[in-house]
Amino acid sequence: MASSKTTRGTAVDEADGGSGGGQSIEKSVEKSTAKTNAGNAQDLAGLEAGLDALDTVQIKRVSPVEVLVQKVLPPIVAVAVVLALWKVLVVAKVTDDYKLPDPGLVWDALRQLWLQGELFDIVWTSVSRGLFGFVIALAIGTPLGLIVARVKFIRAGLGPILSGLQSLPSVAWVPPAVIWLGLNDQMMYTVILLGAVPSIANGLVAGIDQVPPLFLRAGRTLGARGLVSARHILLPAALPGYVAGLKQGWAFSWRSLMAAEIIAKSPDLGLGLGQYLENQRNNSDMAGVLLGILMILVVGIAIELLIFAPIERRVLRSRGLLASAR
Repeated sequence: MASSKTTRGTAVDEADGGSGGGQSIEKSVEKSTAKTNAGNAQDLAGLEAGLDALDTVQIKRVSPVEVLVQKVLPPIVAVAVVLALWKVLVVAKVTDDYKLPDPGLVWDALRQLWLQGELFDIVWTSVSRGLFGFVIALAIGTPLGLIVARVKFIRAGLGPILSGLQSLPSVAWVPPAVIWLGLNDQMMYTVILLGAVPSIANGLVAGIDQVPPLFLRAGRTLGARGLVSARHILLPAALPGYVAGLKQGWAFSWRSLMAAEIIAKSPDLGLGLGQYLENQRNNSDMAGVLLGILMILVVGIAIELLIFAPIERRVLRSRGLLASAR
């Protein structure tokens, strides 16, 4: 009897000890799970912080001194070196004076145009034509590029033609444009369009080709189709290639205009940079010829720096491709 009670007591103690041990094991498991979850949460937070750090563009403000040293000083030094070499060649008399005039004579020609009040009119005649023709080319080339990029049948037909037109020298269009339209501004704008539209369209096509298909599928899922998809998905995603096409389109516009102004001469067309250059050639005035070339070069560089360079920097910065603020 006593042994029976002892056995039952032992069994009860073992049961109590077993339940207590089970509870302690469960608590240990819970603590271990909590620690594991906390560690995973910390790892996930660290991973997210790392990804955020990769996505974040570190904006570094550039001081005026750095801008002066990195942006302003190098072109000035380059121009000074070119002028020094030019002067050395003139002093060394490597050729006749009428073939290579002194830089001072070119400066005198520029000063004479300024004093006569003709400098601004000559430059503005060409710049206004070039910018207006480029705007028209932009209005035509952008929808054309969208259509060619998105419609396979049209791309198969027009794609090679656009590439061929882009490689065709712009000066080749001047004689037929004169025959078709005569010596007027319409002829000038026609030559500009034939030179610039293919470049703008091909640039947009190249940009759209680089847009990930996932963007388009996500847009269709959200209901963006047709013009809405083109405006809110295709064009923003293709901006880097599109901007490159715009820069190339302006270069073709400016070159086409200069070719047309040099070849086609008429009092009705006014005096632009190309006509000025050709007039100085007819007068055998090498200083005036060099001045015309320098003015054409300066205007092209100025348009690039004042219009297209800021647009390109903004596009690249918005995509995290330009870290420093300039």
